[in-house]
Amino acid sequence: MRPSQPRRAGYWLQLALTLLVCAFMTVPVVLSVLAGLTNNIFVGLSSGLTTRWLVEVWSLYRNTIFLSLGIALACLACTLVIGVPAAYYMALRRNRMTRLIEELLMLPVAVPGLATALGLILLYGSWQGLRTSWLFILIGHVLFTLPFMVRSVLAILSAIDIRTLEDAAASLGARRMTRFFTVVLPNCRQGILAGALMVVTLSVGEFNLTWMLHTPTTQTLPVGLADSYASMRLEIGSAYTIVFFVMIIPMLVFMQAVSALGARARRHAPVAEAAHDEPAALPQGTLSPTVAERRHA
Repeated sequence: MRPSQPRRAGYWLQLALTLLVCAFMTVPVVLSVLAGLTNNIFVGLSSGLTTRWLVEVWSLYRNTIFLSLGIALACLACTLVIGVPAAYYMALRRNRMTRLIEELLMLPVAVPGLATALGLILLYGSWQGLRTSWLFILIGHVLFTLPFMVRSVLAILSAIDIRTLEDAAASLGARRMTRFFTVVLPNCRQGILAGALMVVTLSVGEFNLTWMLHTPTTQTLPVGLADSYASMRLEIGSAYTIVFFVMIIPMLVFMQAVSALGARARRHAPVAEAAHDEPAALPQGTLSPTVAERRHA
């Protein structure tokens, strides 16, 4: 009984610490959500509940919501097209050059977003058509999120020894593009899903870089949220937070579910293959074909 007591005490201590951290992270969010559903934020719930702030947010800022979603999906497409082949190349050729490229890709994450945005303005600011377009924000988001896609896919490719799989497929006559689509992509699916989850989340919630790159006609959801709080419209800002959660949480849950299904399929695949390769059970007293052939000989 004595050895179990310290374990029991440690378990309750870990549970208490976990609940404390969860409360520390979720209580401010809950209070912000409640503020967006009350008639008067300074009076509190006693002033009554209402949805008029949500209606006002939708009427004033719905364009920012659709623009944020469009930029996030376009950013995901760009990082998939650029990041997955880049990770594939770096996984096959691990040398000083590829390590240098990997470190350079991390610079937009290490450098403050305002500095990256300033560099983009100095480089492309004279292109008036691009400067006033949402594509300008997309370029900044791709620079910021691309390292997360590359790192996620590269970690999976390094763990499964993609070079050996490549050599095996090449020995069977598969060309480079065939190997990429039939060997590389199926094996790094989990890394792609993990990278996609981070890319979409970061793109939708990115503020610092977007604040410098946006124009009055290309205002995204985080910029609109900051604008509503800056104008001291706290109920509008809180209702805006609710809209943000309603928009992003189902997307994250869907992507997590797809990732979990992929992981489950990969776990069950070896079992199914082993069951398929195992010979069927023979009736009692029946000799296997090999033994029967030997006796007949």
